[in-house]
Amino acid sequence: MGSLSIWHWILVILVVVLLFGRGKVSDLMGDVAKGIKSFKKGLADDDTTVTADPKPIEQQTAVKSEAEKAQS
Repeated sequence: MGSLSIWHWILVILVVVLLFGRGKVSDLMGDVAKGIKSFKKGLADDDTTVTADPKPIEQQTAVKSEAEKAQS
């Protein structure tokens, strides 16, 4: 009931091809492929920019800052 049969998918594909034409659909799929490749390349670039030895961040707690204020 909730899924589409093969005939529904064939009809949808046929309507898309009729509306946009084979050339535009082909160009669109090429653009999608370029976008995916660019996305993957961007993810790979992010992995290489991470430094090997990150500096630890010192955490200041409210208790520590209150103790420093009391000493002043």
